[in-house]
Amino acid sequence: MEEDKITEKILGFAFQIHTELGPGLLESAYEECLLYELTRNGFSVERQKEIPLVYKEIKHEHGYRADLIVENKVIIEIKSIEAIHDVHVAQMLTYLRLTMCHIGLLINFNVKSLKDGIRRFIL
Repeated sequence: MEEDKITEKILGFAFQIHTELGPGLLESAYEECLLYELTRNGFSVERQKEIPLVYKEIKHEHGYRADLIVENKVIIEIKSIEAIHDVHVAQMLTYLRLTMCHIGLLINFNVKSLKDGIRRFIL
């Protein structure tokens, strides 16, 4: 499945979860629900996937952890915070640079309307 179709499905599930649960829960709750919907619908998903950091001759195996990676193509970073800040954008861009993924979704569930909490990144 191409990346655009994958992100379309992911966002559909995210809207469904946000409609049913609303804002105010912990990030881990939204992550668990999104993981459930994705795997239930046949997607290959890695949760809390370690992304190694390589710098010159050193390799730090536990450099970062991506919340969810779907079909080895799309990184999802889940937040439940007051607002998305530059550091969250930088985090997503770093994840994309360190992996083979070209698409990233930063989803902040702690908003009244989920459309205001979604940022899509293309590397």
